[in-house]
Parts: sequence; C-alpha cells; structure tokens
Amino acid sequence: MKEIKKKTIRCAIYTRKSCEEGLEQEFNSLDAQREACEAYIKSQQHEGWVLVEKLYNDGGFSGGTLERPALKELFQDIENGEIDTVVVYKIDRLTRSLMDFSKIVELFDKKSVSFVSITQQFNTTTSMGRLTLNILRSFAQFEREVTGERIRDKIDASKKKGMWMGGGVPIGYKLEDKKLVTDETNLPIVETIFEKYTELKSVLKLKNYLDNNDIKSRTDKNFSKGNLYKILSNKIYIGLITHKDSEYKGEHEGIITEEIFNKVQSILAQNRVVNKCSLNAKSPSLLAGKIFDDNGNRMNPSHSNTRNRRYRYYFSQAIIQGYRKQAGNLSKIPAGEIGNLVKNEITAFLTDQNNIHKYIADWDIHKQKLILSNLQNFELKPDFLRSILAKVTLFKDKVENNSL
Repeated sequence: MKEIKKKTIRCAIYTRKSCEEGLEQEFNSLDAQREACEAYIKSQQHEGWVLVEKLYNDGGFSGGTLERPALKELFQDIENGEIDTVVVYKIDRLTRSLMDFSKIVELFDKKSVSFVSITQQFNTTTSMGRLTLNILRSFAQFEREVTGERIRDKIDASKKKGMWMGGGVPIGYKLEDKKLVTDETNLPIVETIFEKYTELKSVLKLKNYLDNNDIKSRTDKNFSKGNLYKILSNKIYIGLITHKDSEYKGEHEGIITEEIFNKVQSILAQNRVVNKCSLNAKSPSLLAGKIFDDNGNRMNPSHSNTRNRRYRYYFSQAIIQGYRKQAGNLSKIPAGEIGNLVKNEITAFLTDQNNIHKYIADWDIHKQKLILSNLQNFELKPDFLRSILAKVTLFKDKVENNSL
C-alpha cells in the first residue's frame, strides 16, 4: 500500500521578552521560549510540521505595541508566503492587546496561516481552536466599540464644560495649553468680516470687498465663499461651544457681540430663503422648505456636477449636519424625480372633475361650469404649486403630500 505523503507545514517561532534584563545571559527567557516551541514542533512531525530556522526574537519590547522589529519581519515573511504556522509560548508573547490580536489574525487569515500557543492549548488548525478564535474576535470588536463609546463620552463631557476639543482653530484665535485664546493679529479681520456683512448683506460682495482690500486668511490666501459662510455662522465667536444640537458656554472669550452675530444670522437666513425658494432663480428648487424625511428632518436642496452636467438632489438636514442615524429612511432623492411626482399628483387631482365637485357642489351652477371649463386647460405653474403645497414627507414606500 502506497504511503500518503503529508503536506509540509513550515512553522516559525516568535519569542518576546518585555524588559532587557537578563538578555545578556547565556541562556535567557527567549531561549527557554524557543526551546519549548521547538520541542512542540518536533512532536508534530508526523503531521508534516517542520521548523523555520530563522529567528524572530524581540528582546526588550512591550506586548502593548506592534512596533517591534522581529514581529514586523515575521509579518513580512508571512506576506511573502514563507510561513504556514506561527508558534508562540503564550498568546501574550504575540500581543497583550485584544484589538491588536484581532488585526494580527486578520493578516494570518488573509495568508491562510495558522496560530499555535503551546502552553494554552490554542491551535487554529483545529475546530476548537477556530471557535476560540472567533470568541476572541467578538471580544475584540466589543473592546473597539467600548473604546469608541468612552471617547465619545469624554468628548461629550468635555464640551459640556466648554472645553475646546480640537479641529481647525478658527481665525481670530490661537491655541495655548490646548485652549483657545484671542489672536490679536487676526482679530481685526474677523471683526471686519462680521461688520461688513451686516452692511453689504451678501457673501459674494463681502468676498469682493476683502479681495479688493487685500484682506487675506492666515495662510495668506483670499477667503473663499465657503470660508466666509463658515466664519459667519460659527458660534465660537460669541463664546459658545456647540455639540450636536446643544450649546455650552466656552472656556474661551467671544470676540463678536451677540447683537452683531444674531443680526448676521438673520441676514443669512433671509438670503437662504430667497436663494432656494425664489421662483425667478435660474434653477429654482421647487420644494425647498416644504420637503421632509420621515423623521421630520427638513430636506435641503443640493447638487453635484459630473461631466459638465448638474444633478440636483434634496438631502436630509440630519445627513448634512453629520447625524446620519437621525435621518429618515430616504435621506436623499433626485430633485427632478420628486418634483415631477408631486406636480403630476396635484395635476391629476385638480383635473379630475369628481374631486373638484366635492369642493364646489354648493356653489352657484354658473361658477361650477366656469371652474370645470378652466380646469380642462389647466397648467400647474411653480408659483401656484408652492402656494397650495404645505408639506411633502418622504417615506420608504410612499410620499405624503399635504396641500392647503
């Protein structure tokens, strides 16, 4: 009977010792780890296991980081397909971090490399070892989520105390000991931006004024319209820290009075209504201010340009503000698609004489005939549609249209 030849399994031994103490000894902890692992590999010769002679020893390196020279070399050899199984004395020799362990196992899985801890009966070449591995992965995911929650909780708590939690430092301020303090060099620029906007009432005119007077940003560049909108609406300048939908008194001093800031917000709001809702605009947003998702968030007009074509959409305000979980089931919809749907629905209603009869049944017969006659040639115009349309709500499987 012909003997079936076992597949050769190339086994690399990884050893690590946290401190350098004792490494100078002729036989140290790294040698003891390797000797035990070699004996284990020898015991598995009948399964085709063979030792990779190359040494992967990290002496004097903590298990709390992956920045270790021998470990990096091991990873590179795994990537190169030179290793089939990694053998360690204990799991913590490889890493002490559950999240790092999960990252390491992802690399092993990618290259179909097994992992064995000889003193803990942990062996991913067996079904029980793979089950244990999946349990450890679940704990690693849990650890990641808990860490994320702790970070978010810390940010929440810090902002409630009015602390600056990082990001781009607004012009007019600078950082000292991780706190915002007034930057006297750029303070006059911020004051000019707010004061001139209340006078000019237009961001475009404000930008032209700044450009013509050579008033530039900290990086010596002209202000963009986007920069100016961001500055004009930033409550940092009245001494507040904003977080989600809340505002807190900041540790820093405001550099703009609330009176001027509120006046600026009023002008910005008026201009938004004019720009979005004006039916004399070149590309009016027919449903601006009247369309909402099914969580009650207003949907704002937006657009994108692709291959010299402009595509218009309505986006949920929750998405725009970064609160994706608070958005409704439909958080984005093409403007043309929903606009045509609403127009067609209202047109169909108004041109159906049975519908109209319900509302004019008590009117004078001559008025009824006149109305029904005019509706035969009815054309729904944008200004009329906006005047009768109260609200459009988008659901996952329907659209609710409320008219006045």
